[in-house]
Amino acid sequence: MPPPILVTGAAGFIGMHVARRLLEAGRPVLGIDNLNAYYDPALKRARLAALAGFEGFAFHEADVADRAAIDALFDRHAPEQVVHLAAQAGVRYALENPMAYADSNLTGMTVVLEACRRLGVRHLLFASSSSVYGANRQVPFGERDAVDHPVSFYAATKRANELMAHSYAHLFGLPVTGLRYFTVYGPWGRPDMAIWKFTDALLRGRPIDVYAGGVLSRDFTYVEDAAEATVRLLDAPRAAVRVTDPALWNAGGPDTSWAPYEVVNLGRSDPVTVNQLLALLESITGRRAQRRDPGMQPGDVERTYSDTAKLARLTGFTPRTPLEEGLHAFVQWFRAYHRID
Repeated sequence: MPPPILVTGAAGFIGMHVARRLLEAGRPVLGIDNLNAYYDPALKRARLAALAGFEGFAFHEADVADRAAIDALFDRHAPEQVVHLAAQAGVRYALENPMAYADSNLTGMTVVLEACRRLGVRHLLFASSSSVYGANRQVPFGERDAVDHPVSFYAATKRANELMAHSYAHLFGLPVTGLRYFTVYGPWGRPDMAIWKFTDALLRGRPIDVYAGGVLSRDFTYVEDAAEATVRLLDAPRAAVRVTDPALWNAGGPDTSWAPYEVVNLGRSDPVTVNQLLALLESITGRRAQRRDPGMQPGDVERTYSDTAKLARLTGFTPRTPLEEGLHAFVQWFRAYHRID
């Protein structure tokens, strides 16, 4: 049997779907997660239970910031491909607990980079975020846009991850790809995200906080599409290419680097406002929202909007699931998971 593909954050939302997609293709997966209490660990254990039925799946509870534990797992299993999705997520929580982001997103990334360098991993994919674009007003957001003004600490850690990864690609020839996920949603999603919160409030008759009057827009990406794009990129590492034109290097985009390094947007390129999202959920659930408006929140941005041309060029695939279809799937799963008629 070939060495397993190591997936950190395998009990997380995107991690579970990526691991399942790999397992369905007959590829063994070694999952790592620390099962922390940022949200209910029972949901994380339920995701792991859904993966446990696959013969090629093994799981180890470990924190990516624990260098000894991660080094031991790398030495024991010798993965050749790594999908690093473990991270402290959430824009607003970073205002309360920035050290959680420093530990998981900065120290954890360094530990994974070092382990991959030491073992000569063939390709490392890692989760970045559309948050790195900050308050960018040039739409759609392209990978060559400036991303040097993060408006949340979470976004700052994700941008730092991109810079750290580039340095390892340049110094050690480690092929690395950063995945700028755009508001991924769907079955098994995260309770801290708007679609979960809205659905829960609608079905239980609770008020809904609709920030900034619901005019903010997001490029919602169905999780199965995000997983498909991730798996396709795993087998397409960028080769090191010597760029000799100084003008290209000074342009500053990742495409100008001679290192085996990429950043790629993973979005649907079809943003909708929060008001439109809520209207769809009202229609799907048959419930009317009780709205509250707490105003614009620190760290929020007006819009996200993905340019998917690079993803299409590299993989021949772009996310295509319509929002209404994805929301139907999420609400159906949500009702079943919580046993709500």
